[in-house]
Amino acid sequence: MADTPSSADASAVEPDMRIPVTVITGWLGSGKTTLLNHLLKADHGHRLAVIENEFGEVDVDSELVSIREDLEPGQEQIMMLNNGCLCCTVRDDLVDMLNRLIERRDQFDRIVIETTGLANPAPIIQTFFIEESVAINMKLDGLVTLVRGALCDWL
Repeated sequence: MADTPSSADASAVEPDMRIPVTVITGWLGSGKTTLLNHLLKADHGHRLAVIENEFGEVDVDSELVSIREDLEPGQEQIMMLNNGCLCCTVRDDLVDMLNRLIERRDQFDRIVIETTGLANPAPIIQTFFIEESVAINMKLDGLVTLVRGALCDWL
């Protein structure tokens, strides 16, 4: 008779304590920023750290921003939002920003990354499996792809 795991063995599995990360992607005008602003305004009980590929393209509602912190002049910045969320901009190195967020782990519950409308999300997704410091501390828990229905002639 083969050994079968008992229910006691199943309960011994430790929970995954890595930071959950969701990537939002889609073509220009598909509603990524609308979804992001909804997530930042909604009363869901989660403190989000938001990473935006290009800050100039995305307009996080200004009434949500309480503190703005420049990490490097003319480069990335972190904004603390009124609801306790963090909003970061990334122009160059996603891995550096993710490692900076690991150091601030106590300030948020999960991360949302919004890609630009022209970005291929594959390199972003690969980061969570290839970069050791990221893979140890974070888990990709979803990829949300938005589509502008008006552009889909087959609908």
